[in-house]
Amino acid sequence: MSKSANIGARLDRLPNSGWHIKMWLVSAFALLVCWSNGIGGAVQNILLNELHWLEPGTKLLAMWGTTYTAGQLFGALVGGPIGDKIGRKKSILLYEVIHIIAMIGGAISPNVTVLYVFRLIQGFGLGALLVVLFAAFTEYVPGKNRGVWSSRNSFIGNFAHPICNGIALLIVSTGVSMNMNWRIQYMIPSVLSIIASIIIYNKYPESPRWLEAQGRVDEADEIMTAIEKEIEASTGQKLPPIQEAPAAVKNLPYSALFKGKLLKRTICGSLVLIGMNTIQYTLMNWMPSLLRELGYDTSQSQFMTMFGLFGAPFGIFLASLYMDKVSRRVTGVALLAAMAVMGIITSRQTTMGALIAATFVLNTFIYMYVCYASAVYVPEMWPTSAKLSGSGFCNAMGRVSNIFFPFLVTYVAASSMGSGGVFALISIVAAIIAVSIIVFGVETRGESVEDIGNVD
Repeated sequence: MSKSANIGARLDRLPNSGWHIKMWLVSAFALLVCWSNGIGGAVQNILLNELHWLEPGTKLLAMWGTTYTAGQLFGALVGGPIGDKIGRKKSILLYEVIHIIAMIGGAISPNVTVLYVFRLIQGFGLGALLVVLFAAFTEYVPGKNRGVWSSRNSFIGNFAHPICNGIALLIVSTGVSMNMNWRIQYMIPSVLSIIASIIIYNKYPESPRWLEAQGRVDEADEIMTAIEKEIEASTGQKLPPIQEAPAAVKNLPYSALFKGKLLKRTICGSLVLIGMNTIQYTLMNWMPSLLRELGYDTSQSQFMTMFGLFGAPFGIFLASLYMDKVSRRVTGVALLAAMAVMGIITSRQTTMGALIAATFVLNTFIYMYVCYASAVYVPEMWPTSAKLSGSGFCNAMGRVSNIFFPFLVTYVAASSMGSGGVFALISIVAAIIAVSIIVFGVETRGESVEDIGNVD
């Protein structure tokens, strides 16, 4: 227990301002440009089909995705507790440096063995970085509209994949050699991430909530006072009075995640992200193959998949409009139910137009859920002193599912159930996760970080 500077109440009373926009733009830009994952498919395509560093049907090819996922798993698992120890700003910069070095190392790799080492480190850096960027951001914005701000983060960050694809096409059009092409794809996000790190170093303050939880109350008060003065200067108005009494702040150990009320949140958060990863993985990676099984050729299936993926930004945009207007538990259950129903509907379509429409709607619901799960609900359900640890552990459990779930999808797709069975599998996973939210979920909409963190 420590004395308090009443940081939570002081942050939650702040009106929307240029300071909040600045914090959002810095976080969103960092999320947008850390895209070692976004270029993975384009780089793999060159190494497989142009340079033959990878060969079809080999274990080395199969390890392309597994190596990166394993790195992300350990990054999320280890990066969270480290971030809770050293602070939000320092941990963001640490993981940015690891990720940048790994991307540059990948770009200059002389062979596939060295590239795989750096790919593992890339996954580690990104896995840790995403946990900190999403979870830490929830400490800077008021509880009354935290969901909207976090959704906006997700909206910007999820443009990384289409931007990566556009850059890959642009590089091809320049006529550079394929051996330089994929290396340039690594260098571009490296340079952009260096710019993001410089901005974070200069413009991103340490979380006063975290400082207060560490007992560094004077430092927390100094940063909070500077924020208040900046907002008063920009709005030209005095801030509203603080209504709440100072709350006692606890510094919780990592073991607290597996006891009492926090254990329920650990279970719920893990299942929420397992559901997100498995459903998103299935649609992103298997949709072209499933469509070919339904009788569409490669060009048709690629066109239908691409059109359906326009549902992704549309879904996140919709999520940002309603996120703080509906209960978090109701939102999660409703989106999972919608995905379950749309999975079944999609599996029963037989015409191209109907399939395109169905996959667009399914993608819309899936990415509304991705925004809800990864950017809003799981990051905000933890006390400040255990926020990155809790979010990191749940993210790690979600990554574990990406290692094993593809085997189940492969088995179902190859069985007599075929593509219909895969869509039915999506529906079953969605139903299981919905039940877990009902049983274990905690309501966080509109609540202060301090009230959410009260686990006594």
